[in-house]
Amino acid sequence: MLNPGHNGGNAANPGAIGRQVPAGFGQYKACDTTGTQTNAGYPEHAFNWDVALRVRSALQAHDVQVILTRPSDTGVGPCVDQRAAIGNRAGVAAVVSIHADGAPASGHGFHVCEDSRQPGGAAVAAQSHRLTVAMHDALLGGSGMSVSSYLGSNGYYPRDDLAGLNLATVPATFLEIGNMRNSGDAGIQSSAAGRQRIAEAVARAILAWLAAR
Repeated sequence: MLNPGHNGGNAANPGAIGRQVPAGFGQYKACDTTGTQTNAGYPEHAFNWDVALRVRSALQAHDVQVILTRPSDTGVGPCVDQRAAIGNRAGVAAVVSIHADGAPASGHGFHVCEDSRQPGGAAVAAQSHRLTVAMHDALLGGSGMSVSSYLGSNGYYPRDDLAGLNLATVPATFLEIGNMRNSGDAGIQSSAAGRQRIAEAVARAILAWLAAR
């Protein structure tokens, strides 16, 4: 399952996306958020959606069945707990959440998040880690971006506050593919060629992980 973060209609529906929903381990969070954007106004939700479609196409070319958490980039949500529930459906091998970050402009690079706890147990956590490492290595080698200079360690950032990871019962990883406020990262994110490179890297990681299971 590919989970392109946010959605194009979120900003116009603050009541719907602001309501609190379960986020795992007793936490509650807002249903969803609007995401960030580049300084030139290219929105994260559009970047996430475009990359997800490109990854889906690459995977389908290798006969991988792919589902998405949303059908378009014009809707609202779904909420983060609903996205997790879609990923936990029977037959889903893994969940990859696709995002970009919005941080001070001096910071650049990608980071990959995995849950710092083990919501799905030790075996699922081990598979999640292998998927996270595969994503890290593929993005470093093929996305045109370096590892994050401002967050995490060497491109890894374990977290305990992301509902998509906290609620996952299958292997899951969460990508923050560059800082949209950084001009260098934004140049890659805003370019169709840059998004294609990113998508090909993500797809390679998924295919390698599937082959090694």
